[in-house]
Amino acid sequence: MPPRVQFYHNAEHPLALACDLAARAFGSGRKVALRTADAASARQLDQLLWSFEQQAFVPHVMAGSALAAETPVVVGHAEAPGEWPHTEILFNLADDVPPGFERFRMVVEIIGQSEAQKRPARARWMHYKQKDLPLQAFDAIRREAL
Repeated sequence: MPPRVQFYHNAEHPLALACDLAARAFGSGRKVALRTADAASARQLDQLLWSFEQQAFVPHVMAGSALAAETPVVVGHAEAPGEWPHTEILFNLADDVPPGFERFRMVVEIIGQSEAQKRPARARWMHYKQKDLPLQAFDAIRREAL
C-alpha cells in the first residue's frame, strides 16, 4: 500500500509544529520518525521535544541509538541517511525527498514560510504526484485543509 502524503504549508516554526504533530501521533499510539535537514537541526528538535510542552512526555531517541527500535519517536537527519526502525509516520523537515519514503504508511512534509523552503517543497509535491500518491495540503497555522 503506497503512503499517504500530507503537506503542512506556511509553518511559522517548523520544528515546533513537528513536535506537536509527533506528540499527537505518539499519543494515539503511533510510531514516528522525524527527519531534519542536518545534525544541528536534529539536536535542536531533540531538545525541543524535551521542553516544548510542560505536561507532555514524548519518548524519543536519536536515530542510530541502540534503543531506537524500542522507542516510539526517532529523530534523524538527511546528512546521515539510514534505515528507520519504524514505518508508520515519517515527518520530513529536509529539502529533499526522503530515501525509502515508500516504506511508510504516511509521510508528512512540514514547510516553513520562506521561499527557500517553499521552492524545494514544490519539487517534492511534484515528485509524489508523479508517483500517483494520495496528497493532502494543510495550512499549518490554521490547521485546516487547503
